[in-house]
Amino acid sequence: MRASAPHDDLVRVDALTKRFVARRSFVDSIAHPLDRRYVEVLRGVSLHVRRGEFFGLLGPNGAGKTTLFKILSTLVLPDGGTARVAGADVAREPHAVRRVLTPVIADERSLYWRLTGLENLRLFAALYGLSAADARQRADALIDTVGLASARDRMVATYSSGMKQRLLIARALLSRPAVLLLDEPTRSLDPVSARDFRRFLRDEIVERQGCTVLLATHDADEAFELCDRLAVLDRGRVVATGTTRELSELAGSRRYRAVVAAGDGENARATLDACGWFAAASIAGDESSWASIDGSVGAHVDGADVVRRLVSDGVRVAEFSRLPLSLADLVERLVERGRVA
Repeated sequence: MRASAPHDDLVRVDALTKRFVARRSFVDSIAHPLDRRYVEVLRGVSLHVRRGEFFGLLGPNGAGKTTLFKILSTLVLPDGGTARVAGADVAREPHAVRRVLTPVIADERSLYWRLTGLENLRLFAALYGLSAADARQRADALIDTVGLASARDRMVATYSSGMKQRLLIARALLSRPAVLLLDEPTRSLDPVSARDFRRFLRDEIVERQGCTVLLATHDADEAFELCDRLAVLDRGRVVATGTTRELSELAGSRRYRAVVAAGDGENARATLDACGWFAAASIAGDESSWASIDGSVGAHVDGADVVRRLVSDGVRVAEFSRLPLSLADLVERLVERGRVA
């Protein structure tokens, strides 16, 4: 992957730091009124997001994702470092940042439930300062864009969770932002609705609308299906950045599954263990069909060499494939790797 030049980056964060006063008990506050303790939430975070990119933020709770989003949204000032959106500094030029970046607050209560979907959009368009004619035109166009044309005259109270999420996206698009911030947008959706919403984000928001999207998520499907690149945060630091494939390599994910004739299962396992190429972890199957063996291959070994050795030892191999690493395992390994480093 080519290195990103500064002029390619729509969002650029360099050595960003932020700390907050730690919460204390009432008794401790009375006993030590002048004692202040701080919690470092961001500790030198650096990352860049290219124009038109779908960029994901991963990490355990408390990693700093929400604070980073608040700083980019100009809701919180950083203590150190810089953050720029379309060249504008979030601390010195907040008005310029707000013209190009919009956070999508996944809160259905921020909509007016007794108004229709179209009336909601027209109301918020007016609040954004659009003229009456522009508000009607923009609202009419966006209600179609997000696939709510058939429900435009229904009260929002009758909308499903997925429909409300689409309306929130439409509201965010009223100001024609270049960057959208999404914080776990599908957490309240069922699996089918979440899948449809992810498709909508990729096909409509990024491809057709041309928005750059920053996504904070704990959902594996969102991360792997949507994001061009990912950054893993832990304790306020970026521990890894790259595509899912690059991060899997970095995490040392070289787990494979060998499917062999059932009668050759034990022979295959013995061969793999003996040669030291394949640390067999498990074997499953029955004697009348095929047996599968899961294990790990060393970083210096080519999978083709493993298959060649099995075949040369008389093992009938039906399949030898790499096992995908789950998002939870990927994040856990990268976080552990970052803490050791």
